Formats: sequence, structure tokens, C-alpha cells
Amino acid sequence: MSNISLSELEEWDQKICEIAKSYGLDWYPIAYETINFHEMIGAMAYHGLPSHYSHWSYGKTFERTRTRYNAGLEGLPYELIINSNPSIAYLMLENDLYLQVLIMAHCVGHSDFFKNNRTFKDTDAATAVMRFKNAKNRIQKYIEDPSIGIEEVEKILDACHAVSYQTDRRGRTRLSEKELRQKYAIIVNDSEKEKWKNFDLERIPLEPEYDVLLFILENNKDLHDWQKDIINIVREESQYFWPQIRTKVMNEGWASFWHYRILHDLQLPDHLHIPFIKSHNSVIRPTMGSINPYHVGFEIFKDIEERFGLEECFFARENFNDESFIRQYLTKEKANDLGLFTYGKVSRKNKDVIVKDVLDDTEDSWIEIKKALIGHVAGNKIPVIYVDRMEKDKTLILCHEHDGRDLELDYADNCVQLLKNIWNGNVILNTIIEEEPFEVS
Repeated sequence: MSNISLSELEEWDQKICEIAKSYGLDWYPIAYETINFHEMIGAMAYHGLPSHYSHWSYGKTFERTRTRYNAGLEGLPYELIINSNPSIAYLMLENDLYLQVLIMAHCVGHSDFFKNNRTFKDTDAATAVMRFKNAKNRIQKYIEDPSIGIEEVEKILDACHAVSYQTDRRGRTRLSEKELRQKYAIIVNDSEKEKWKNFDLERIPLEPEYDVLLFILENNKDLHDWQKDIINIVREESQYFWPQIRTKVMNEGWASFWHYRILHDLQLPDHLHIPFIKSHNSVIRPTMGSINPYHVGFEIFKDIEERFGLEECFFARENFNDESFIRQYLTKEKANDLGLFTYGKVSRKNKDVIVKDVLDDTEDSWIEIKKALIGHVAGNKIPVIYVDRMEKDKTLILCHEHDGRDLELDYADNCVQLLKNIWNGNVILNTIIEEEPFEVS
């Protein structure tokens, strides 16, 4: 970016903001930082956060990305923006002017989404950066404490990372153990149904607990205060990131939808407009063998505008996550335009592969394709693990909500072993492997 001045970028940013405001976009103020490609790799490794605690896994991610980038096997993202108020976005120095303008328009779309989508309502964007900075400082203090040290800290972090996203992703209201006990005492006493006669009111938990780290915090009485603090830091961070996981298709689709419109309204000169179109098409093109969230989100928002008008796009942006968005707005016709299909083995015993596309004669085929797509978005590729019960000998029993996809057993076993470092007892995970009950311990 040696031939691009900051004042020139500021002029383009002002033009972008004027157009965005004319359409009714409402975003957090955006603070742009210019960084080189090496710094961008570091920002990616640490989830884009300017202040984040250290952990060996982030260093591993950095080295892997740098090696692949230097070998030409992997590119870097055009943009990186943080859900904070003000939003923090990075502009890579190596980018040309047309790309910086595209990125700034794209970031306005992202920041508008962060501010207005209901999935993000509890992320507290105004304090996000300060919270992460404080968490980093506290963990660094534990690392430097001679009575704790880096090995003990990383032992706790490893265990927490193994189940960090095993929290209630649906946003349901959580009752306390006392409230649950009162609730079930009333049910048991008032019900004449056989299933409640032998219900154990002393069972812990009384209902499946999907927030695994919170259950450990509340029920492992042997944890030190510094261990509880680290567990809570990781838990709160996962809750901050879950909305981004739940809305990846919508968020990228919305940002792409607006950068495309804004840059056309800017009436760029040909030397900027032509490379912009090439980059845009590269970003939102279909990806062979996988789902490109930019492509799917962009096309669905375009379809919503064509069928219902721009106001419906704003309504969708505010009220949906990827799963509900696709259920509500993806039509059979649009799925066909996107070239969606499913394939897989007929059964475990019959290894023949069957392929179904949207135009198959049966309605079941379309329903199956839509279900398969939803199973790959909104964090639905992350297995759902919950606490089933705590035995009297303090054994922790976890269960996997099997949806037809088996767990990778090596990962499941490592996860169980790591959890023992913060449970201080035996841990068992019940799942299904090849259609049979299976226990990992």
C-alpha cells in the first residue's frame, strides 16, 4: 500500500459511509488498522483480537498458516473485523486500492450485522476488547506465578478448549439447580403418570446440562480460584464467538450483498471497477466439494430482495440465524440455482453411493438436501455433548446427541482424558458408533 495514502482511504471511507447511510445501514464506528501480511497471519491465529491470552495452539496455527502461505498453498482473508464498539478492522498493506475500498464496504456490512442481529445481543460489544485484555493479563499473571506456572495453566486451557463450544447454543433460559428441584418436586407430586413415580429428585443435574464448563464450575468443589477463573474466561470467550458461528452464512452474505451494491453506487473508474468485479466474483463463487458461506448468503439475500423487497432483507438480518434463515428463505428453485445435492452410501452394509439433487421427482429429496445443508451451517457440524448425570462416586457421565454422524474416536478419547484435568474424577462419554452404543472413558 506504499502508493496509497491514509487520506485517500479516508476519502473513500467517507463516500462508502454516505451511501451506506442512505440505504439505512446502522453500524458501530469502525477503527481501521493497517498491518502487513505477517501481522495478518498473527491476527488470524489469535481470532483477530488485539489482546488475547497466549496458548500453544495459537502459535501452532500461526506457523502452519505462515508455512502454507509462503509455499503458495494458502491465501489470506481480504478482511478481518472484530465484533466490538467501535469495531476494529484490519487493512493489509499489500492490498491494492480497489481491494481496500471493497474491504471497507464489506466491513460496514459486517459491523451493521454485529450491531443489529439479535443473535449478538448479549455479546456486549462495548466492553469486548477490554474484557479480552483483562483476561489476557490475568492468565499471564498465573503463568508468572511460581506456585502455578505455564504447564499448569496450559493443562487447564487444553481441557477447556476441548469442550469450549459445548454450551447451550439455542439461547434457552437456564434454571438454577434450586429452581429445577422446585419445578420437578411439583411435577412429581402432582403427576399420576408412572414415569414420575421413581424420578430421583437428588439426581444431578435434573435436566441435561449443555453448558459443560459451567456444570464443572458449579459442581467440582476441588477447583482453585485461579482454575475457576481460567475456566470462566474460556467459557465467556466461547459465548462471545458462538453468535459468529451461528450466523456465518448470513454475516458473510450480508457483507457481500452490501459491498457489491455500495461499490456499484460509487461508480468506480474502470481501473478500479474491473478488478473489483473480479475479486467479488472470486469471493462469492461456488466452492467445489463444500459450501461457500459467501456464495450461499449473497444469493439468498439477492433472492429475498427480488421476491419481497429490501425491507425484508433488513428484517431477516435482524431476526434470524443461519439455520432459521435457510429454513425460511431457501426455496427449491434457488437451491437448484446453487447446484445443491447430497450424496452418500445407501447404508453401512450396502456401500453403493447414491446421489440426489433438487430436481429429483420426490419431495423427500429436496427436504433431505435442505436438512443436509442446515447440518453443515450454524455450528451444526460441532457435535452436541451434554452432561447426563454425576454418579455418587463423582463419575461424570456425558452423552453425545447422535444425529447420524459418528464421532472421531481419537478426538473423543483425547477430549475425555483432558476433561479429567478439570473434573478431578472419572469421565465417561456415551455415544453411538456404527449404529451401536459405545462408551469412551
